[in-house]
Amino acid sequence: MKFTEEHEWLRVEGDEVVVGITTHAAEQLGDVVFVELPDEGTTVSKDDEVVVIESVKAASDILAPIDGEITEVNSTLTDNPSMVNDDPQGDAWFFKMKVTDASQMDDFMDEAAYQKFIG
Repeated sequence: MKFTEEHEWLRVEGDEVVVGITTHAAEQLGDVVFVELPDEGTTVSKDDEVVVIESVKAASDILAPIDGEITEVNSTLTDNPSMVNDDPQGDAWFFKMKVTDASQMDDFMDEAAYQKFIG
């Protein structure tokens, strides 16, 4: 897994990358009550807003960590947004994408660096 400073995680699965938010981010958000996912087939660029997530504390936008095309979304989150709190780095992934330039992931942190980053 790779981690971004925006508290997203990325996991390579074959020729796709799965994206979600970290346990730390889910804890900071509090109880998630709404998730709006992108449309499959959408082409995104790094830092495009792709997911809207609302909790009892705040609303946040999840940005595309890299360039690519959304190939699949986790539609289960639409009906059960609290999954983000229950399993943020597992079953509560947001979307999968086919990456345009895999080298964009080279700048992201590994888990040890991320743990140090969040202190």
